[in-house]
Amino acid sequence: MKATFAVAVSLAAALTPVFAQPQGPAAPEFIREGQRLVREGKLDDALALYRETLKGAPNSIPANIGAGSVLDLMGKGTEARTYFAKAIGAAQTPEEKAAANRAMAMSYAFEANCEKTVEYEQRIFDIYAGQKNYYQQGEIADEAARVCIDSADFAAASKWYKTGHDVGLQEPNISADRRDLWEFRWEHAQARLAARRGEAAEARRHVASAKALLDKGTNPQQQMFFPYLVGYVDLYTGDYRAALEQLQKANQRDPFIQCLIGETYEKLGDKAQAMEYYRKAAAATSHNPPAAYAVPFARKKLS
Repeated sequence: MKATFAVAVSLAAALTPVFAQPQGPAAPEFIREGQRLVREGKLDDALALYRETLKGAPNSIPANIGAGSVLDLMGKGTEARTYFAKAIGAAQTPEEKAAANRAMAMSYAFEANCEKTVEYEQRIFDIYAGQKNYYQQGEIADEAARVCIDSADFAAASKWYKTGHDVGLQEPNISADRRDLWEFRWEHAQARLAARRGEAAEARRHVASAKALLDKGTNPQQQMFFPYLVGYVDLYTGDYRAALEQLQKANQRDPFIQCLIGETYEKLGDKAQAMEYYRKAAAATSHNPPAAYAVPFARKKLS
């Protein structure tokens, strides 16, 4: 059974393709039911459902990915990866191989393991290289970079963000708006990296460059991601009041943003508000970079 993919809609989610379980009416009943249980926070029930399915179809890629994803949300990464390994072994098509390897990459992201995440993202990057799909190569490179910056491996993050930018621009007959999109992502990434390194002036220079690209009007759908960038830079360069103002304009449903807001409230001495946001973040149910960072981070804060 083939897994499908959808392009992630948030720069906070690294603007990368998310290889996911089949969605909607076309998805098998056990997938729809498992996803419902996960959304409701019934992780034990979802895991039992996937395991029951695997008794009759041990090589089911969606069931193996489903079981592993639930286990990652439970904080059981080692066990989760036994299921992802089965999915990788059963994969036949490029789509299946990409889905299974991405699930394994995200499992390591839940443990802030940049090196192992990159190992599996590289496999997907190579699949797209064989197809000369430069845009999707860039997307996957950016996703690997996102996990690395969240894991505080700034050198690896910089390398992979640069790779994503450079390979994305190799797209034949690339349009002006697509070119501007890659430049915006690269400025966004460099601003965050500079902020994490404590280079406030450099970070704000890249913020200004990102704003200039947005002001061209070629990528209006990216405007919503600018407050996240400014808030991120403000937080990591010590302007907490300004950070809170900006982050409250960002996507309030994104668990990564929820963590940033929680951290900001902590810096401002408001522990009650911080805990409220950490509780929201800890309840994330996706298997992607924002949740991979937010779930373990927030649960540690709540413990």
